[in-house]
Amino acid sequence: MGLFERLKTKIASLQLAFVTPALSQMQLGPEDTSENPLMIQFFVWGPTHPEKSWWDHFADECPRLAELGFTQAWLPPPNKAMNEHGHGYDAYDLWDLGEFDQKAGVATRWGTKDQLTRACSIARQHGIGPVITAVLNQKLGADRPERFMAVRCDPRNRLREIEKEREISGWTIFDFPGRQGKYSTMTWTQEHFTGTDWDDITKTSGVYRITGKGHKGWSRHVSKELGNYDYLFGIDIDHSHPLVREDLFSWGPWVLDQTHATGFRLDATKHIDRLFLLEFIKRCRKTPREKLFCVAECWNGDARQILPYIKAFQGQTAFFDVPLHHNFRNANKAGSSYDLRYIFDSSLVGVRPGDAVTFVDMHDTQPGQSMESWVDKHFKAQAYALILLRPDGYPCVYYGDLYPILDCSDQDTAVILRQLVLARKQFAYGPVVDYFEHKNCIGFVRCGTKQYPGCAVVISNDASGCFISIPWCSQAAVGSTYCSLLDRSKEITIDSNGHGVFYAPHNSVAVWVDIKHLF
Repeated sequence: MGLFERLKTKIASLQLAFVTPALSQMQLGPEDTSENPLMIQFFVWGPTHPEKSWWDHFADECPRLAELGFTQAWLPPPNKAMNEHGHGYDAYDLWDLGEFDQKAGVATRWGTKDQLTRACSIARQHGIGPVITAVLNQKLGADRPERFMAVRCDPRNRLREIEKEREISGWTIFDFPGRQGKYSTMTWTQEHFTGTDWDDITKTSGVYRITGKGHKGWSRHVSKELGNYDYLFGIDIDHSHPLVREDLFSWGPWVLDQTHATGFRLDATKHIDRLFLLEFIKRCRKTPREKLFCVAECWNGDARQILPYIKAFQGQTAFFDVPLHHNFRNANKAGSSYDLRYIFDSSLVGVRPGDAVTFVDMHDTQPGQSMESWVDKHFKAQAYALILLRPDGYPCVYYGDLYPILDCSDQDTAVILRQLVLARKQFAYGPVVDYFEHKNCIGFVRCGTKQYPGCAVVISNDASGCFISIPWCSQAAVGSTYCSLLDRSKEITIDSNGHGVFYAPHNSVAVWVDIKHLF
């Protein structure tokens, strides 16, 4: 990023000087511990467990996750999907958590409600807070069609009408016959939606804006991409409708009570009316949930485009650091031609670390997904070291990287990742001092605290590996022997000047710790 771009980013960030960073207001882990908090996305897009429900699998893994230092687990949407294999983003009934015989069965893709609540209870017992994915933008899998007036819009510019208003038939009636009014008596019809993607009369797909009495058109408080990005897919919810608002405002506290979850991952926030979503969070945060964790998906590769959302949400939600993920992807593709000194340029953690949930990959970035941008084994370990072992931001580890069940996963990287996660728990504390002096070799030191010893980290994207001479934080380290956490056969001694020459293997990462803290 050039000087002019950096200046524009700096000016944009200064406009947020009076917005309190979100992470500082949230509970990220147990209050009775000083260990670093850490989140895992505990699901992937694709496989399920071959022998048990996903909720039972999560419950069984909680002891091991706690040992590694995880304090929160981002779970998939728990609601009933449009079919038995749906991931939950194809939301049919938010009030059915796997309790009612709807859409080919009682259980969701992930299991039954009883299995979900049991898993969440076990997680809490191990100091892990469940984070629920809230799918509030769209519904799919309606029970019946109905006829109504609509106008077809240009999918590349939703403000441009490409047909005259006419009657269409859309699948927009949701009766929820299996639930029979338990928890919520609301029946959804076309009046509760702004748009749909199918006309059953002409059997044609498209972006149809629903018109007629009571309809106000697309929300104005959404992303301006594609003219107006209110509509994403499926049947788009009208968040200005009083009954819709009442139903969703009731669902938020209810699902938190049912699961004892500690937070939300808010799906598709670019497409949801910001004023509604802000009110939704505030209502969920009422006593005793003042420190409720919230992180928003706002998919944009430029941190400056996320800053207006941070301002609009007034510190009520953190945001995934999509720009940093793109930097990791670019570094992965470019290899040794990528200059590691600029790895944090244009990232959210570089501009607003107190609002950044950092990640390397997630379900949306897997090969074959709409946001495919997978970081493979050539840079995966380095990327994780940069989010796990530094003090800024709140890192999230992807299930598919820690449990390599995907075709794109790598077993060797998973082994290194577990070591890095443990290094975060045991050593990554205290002030950070950067040594970003070489294009293909960067390092930093965590100076430690009275309670935790600290570490030195060296990262290479070059085939020959690299060495960095790093002055340790304290002269007390003179004469100490440091060992590579990832290769115990490698040792160095801090010289009389308090320096150590720390090494990283080719295209990899090394974490150096005082050997006396390993035994």
